[in-house]
Amino acid sequence: MPERLTLPVSARDHVRGPEDAPVTLVEYGDFQCPYCGAAYPVVADLQRRFGDRLRFVFRHFPLTNVHPQAQAAAEASEWAAAQGRFWELHDRLYETQKALTSEAHLLELAGGLGLDGASLARTLKDHLFFARVKEDFLAGIKAGVKGTPAFFLDGERHPGDAASLAAAIEEKLRGSPIGL
Repeated sequence: MPERLTLPVSARDHVRGPEDAPVTLVEYGDFQCPYCGAAYPVVADLQRRFGDRLRFVFRHFPLTNVHPQAQAAAEASEWAAAQGRFWELHDRLYETQKALTSEAHLLELAGGLGLDGASLARTLKDHLFFARVKEDFLAGIKAGVKGTPAFFLDGERHPGDAASLAAAIEEKLRGSPIGL
């Protein structure tokens, strides 16, 4: 199995940070995964620490066999993205992850963001964003992702956990023309 991204980062992705950042970090994540929940503040810290030198990309990899709300949460985040609010819902999902036990929580989060819960309920019922989430998932499979979170630095699989990312990013920056 490849240990590289097979789907290049593009305009289809959810991105925080400048396109020309010297380092790109891609996470394949699951909103209900406790390991992704633990990685969330680490990644947020990396974004603060490295600022414009880091571009962060989030892709969906819902492990529906162990996380029954993961697919709905991923689809809800895509619904929010269609309204320009992906990152707000992404953050709220991880910040309230332990409460993600039903669709009701997703509707509550949408309402808390001032979004139309009835629209989200219809979207989830009709699985309007299923194909978009599946595209991320299949790209993850092709890149060798088997579990979450899975991280890629500049297209290559990061072999460590979230805690070891800072050192790996620093190493990449030392080798970049912009440097540390």
